[in-house]
Amino acid sequence: MTNITSAQLKKHFANFSKEEMVREVAELSRTFSEVRELYQSKLTEGGSAELLEKYKGIVEHEFFPAHGFGKARLSVARKAVTDFKKLNPDMHSVADIMLYYAEMGVRFTSEYGDIDEPFYNSMESMYEAAALFVTEHKIGQQYQARFEKMVADTSGIGWGFHDQLTYLYEKYFSTKGRDVGEQKIL
Repeated sequence: MTNITSAQLKKHFANFSKEEMVREVAELSRTFSEVRELYQSKLTEGGSAELLEKYKGIVEHEFFPAHGFGKARLSVARKAVTDFKKLNPDMHSVADIMLYYAEMGVRFTSEYGDIDEPFYNSMESMYEAAALFVTEHKIGQQYQARFEKMVADTSGIGWGFHDQLTYLYEKYFSTKGRDVGEQKIL
């Protein structure tokens, strides 16, 4: 099956009346929860905040469910972050959920002990992706304390996790990182 282009979609909908377009969007909204959530975030007051809490809840549930032990299925938690980003929320919400993912991972390993290398690689990559994101959007100063707290909270954790977060923190936030040609957020 070939992918439909934007031009093909425009051509298809060019002759639709306003009423037909409204029916089409309503049908898409009934059929696909992602479409419904997209319009919820755009059309309702506080819709974006509600969606952020919903997706953060998915992330948290993977690490700390209301009952029992977390499964820490990184694929499920990362998918929640990716799906949320697709809803095109504001940059602060995207930064928040990316950091939240890494924070939940840090908390999980602090409470349950060393995990494994793929787990730490996932946390490190999200930490760095969040640092890059806040750098690009020039909002790093607002999130610097959360990045720094994760570094402090990983002291003593194995697999080079603390060392890597320290390196990334210095790369993006310290003047030392800037002096060696790295970006600095602020």
